[in-house]
Amino acid sequence: QVQVVESGGGLVQAGGSLRLSCVASGSIFRFNAMGWYRQAPGKQRELVAAITSGGSTNYADSVKGRFTISRDNAKNTVYLQMNSLKFEDTAVYYCKCALDQGVRHTEYWGRGTLVTVSS
Repeated sequence: QVQVVESGGGLVQAGGSLRLSCVASGSIFRFNAMGWYRQAPGKQRELVAAITSGGSTNYADSVKGRFTISRDNAKNTVYLQMNSLKFEDTAVYYCKCALDQGVRHTEYWGRGTLVTVSS
């Protein structure tokens, strides 16, 4: 069974930094894409950053230039380095892993890790 586990969330002051980690285990296949989503109170879940197995990345405009996504394929791990954090970055951050096998597309989600940015 595939398991997705996030870590690294916590409380940080505005202007500070955090690094989130996501470890995906239980699959013998490399995940085609891995990414981070977040959901703040009263808002819908939104894409923060994503990265393909080839290293191509996409970022939400709100985090571009501040956040960096990376992955270690050997460890099935994806990271999100968050710098210059703002109060509006406060949210539960979720890791998603996508696996493509022919015409089958499967997504796996972690339970989330809370990031709280204080002013």
